[in-house]
Amino acid sequence: MREVKRFETTLAGRQLVVETGKFANLANGAATVRYGDTVVLVTATATRKPKAGADFFPLSVEFEEKLYSVGKIPGGFIKREGRPSERAVLTARLIDRPIRPLFPDGLKNEVQVIATVLSVDQDASPDTVAMNGASIALAISDIPFDGPACAVTVGYVDGEYVINPTTEQKEKSRLHLVVSGTEDAVVMVESGSDILTEDEVLGAIMFGHEEIKRLCRFVLDIKAEIGLPKFDFSVEERDYSAPEAFLRSRIREALCVKDKHERGIALDDLQDAMMLEFGDSYAGDEQGLAELFKSVEKDVMRKMIINEGIRVDGRGVKDIRPIECEVGLLPMTHGSGMFRRGLTQALTITTLGALGESQKLDGLDLLEDSKRYIHHYNFPPFAVGEVGPSRVNRRAVGHGALGERALLPVIPNEIDFPYTIRLVSEVLTCNGSSSQASICGSSLSLMDAGVPIKAPVAGIAMGLIEEDGKFAILSDIQGIEDALGDMDFKVAGTKDGITALQMDIKVDGLSEDLLRSALAQAKEGRLHILEEMNKVMSEPRTELSPKAPRVFKIQIHPDKIREVIGVGGKVIQKITGTHGVKIDIEDTGLVLITAPDAASGEGALNDIKAIVMDPEVGQVFRGRVTRLLKFGAFVDIGFGKEGLCHISQIDTKRVAKIEDAVNIGDEIEVKIIEIDDQGRINLSRKALL
Repeated sequence: MREVKRFETTLAGRQLVVETGKFANLANGAATVRYGDTVVLVTATATRKPKAGADFFPLSVEFEEKLYSVGKIPGGFIKREGRPSERAVLTARLIDRPIRPLFPDGLKNEVQVIATVLSVDQDASPDTVAMNGASIALAISDIPFDGPACAVTVGYVDGEYVINPTTEQKEKSRLHLVVSGTEDAVVMVESGSDILTEDEVLGAIMFGHEEIKRLCRFVLDIKAEIGLPKFDFSVEERDYSAPEAFLRSRIREALCVKDKHERGIALDDLQDAMMLEFGDSYAGDEQGLAELFKSVEKDVMRKMIINEGIRVDGRGVKDIRPIECEVGLLPMTHGSGMFRRGLTQALTITTLGALGESQKLDGLDLLEDSKRYIHHYNFPPFAVGEVGPSRVNRRAVGHGALGERALLPVIPNEIDFPYTIRLVSEVLTCNGSSSQASICGSSLSLMDAGVPIKAPVAGIAMGLIEEDGKFAILSDIQGIEDALGDMDFKVAGTKDGITALQMDIKVDGLSEDLLRSALAQAKEGRLHILEEMNKVMSEPRTELSPKAPRVFKIQIHPDKIREVIGVGGKVIQKITGTHGVKIDIEDTGLVLITAPDAASGEGALNDIKAIVMDPEVGQVFRGRVTRLLKFGAFVDIGFGKEGLCHISQIDTKRVAKIEDAVNIGDEIEVKIIEIDDQGRINLSRKALL
């Protein structure tokens, strides 16, 4: 057994406690991190030998939500946690992205990090607790790791930055920003904001990094006391000078083919030629030659940009690819928008539904059990001209969530616009920046549907090449610049400010000056894209799409809710069945009727009015005759309310026998002329003739 060790510090006024040696002692590294009453166990394990044939670093990260941590029993028949929720997938990505670049080049041992959430305090989010726990577990383990990279959440409340905001502060905050960094620099940012300026967002990043520096020193102190020596891993050194010279004399010509498809063919042909020329000399080392090809390709492309300002498609560093926009492409959908930038093309479809169709959430956040605005992102293999399985992976979930954050600040609230809104972005062709194209297409689609968004939102992906003490920031990066560059920096927003930001880097970190330059250049590109979008559609249609459902609202007294529902739901089922509508009733008495057309909605609305209203003299109804007596006819004016129309009130002329004027089942218009002390209703047909 390992000795139990306890380490303490404070973070945003709350105690942060790390315990090691108590749990999971067979893992290479394990730490239990407690922040407030949130407790997360994070483990790091690695295989003893490199993964056979691996041409990448095989790191996997899991974030396991345990519903017992918030005192909940899982729903469904099985009663155990199943597949990860979207939030668990997104948190696993948050842990993965800052630590992945900190493993040494050439490490091919499988490494797995698992964060198990044991207890959740709603004021202390387990996300950043798990992120910090991952760095601690890796730092004290024998796994080679150049960290730590620590993380905090930054809020913006009443013009002040707040570290790890509480639930109450989150409700007031205009910003939710997760920033991760080493002691020297920022390495990852993920944020959603309520249209903040570039300076406000940058201020939040640097404010968070000051706290990160202190956390990193805390982790380094733990490592110094109990950290294990890192195990050795070997990288075979071979002389590749001959194939390298072969490639360097030819690869620039292939790289400078402007068309992505044709460039891919040229590069593949060159790689085949290299294999044919040197395959016998390097028999059994095909993987080594393939890695050499990527290395030379990366080096030549980067030096072209740094030294000559030339990108592979001929653009300058700030140039945006040609843009094409279109709306109203699909006749039967509620809204559709297509956005194309270069080869990258996204088609987004808007669907509107009843509030009752909002997505139910069964996770660790007890304060959020549903959401009415949903953004999904699909990336089929044909988008890059490949064959493969068409499924939703972690990347698709992450890009969908980024689009959701980018547009959320401009979505109307449910009081002003009582609909569930679902956007689906279909990436049809991709050569980089597809997530940002989906955001642009989504803005167009929402406006096409007539959703009253506050302003259009556009997104742009920025890149970075840092080489030989020089750097170049690239606007609107394409696929090869993302794969071989040092940064993927996505910024989305309106003309007035930023709504979402996501940054991942592959170098040691970014300085404040470089971040400032990247944000300024991103703003310039974003405004250009918005200008192109505005040429097609700059504001929502004044009328909702004719294909969209209609919503009717009525406020009733909460005591009347049971009457609308009826015994066993019979009354509300009759209304929905008769008119083909959906009805949502809130505890406050707000009734929302979602109907396929105006006539159906008005019919259901009138039925509910008839149930809940107290009859008043002067009201007019179209009722059905239910009984005939010598002195008059009883008329049903709606849902059990019945009144007497006396024979003298049946017609303007004298009626001798009631049967001469009306029969049972007839529908007639009547007016309330009296309600006596016992609540009996007297009606008149004559008053309306």
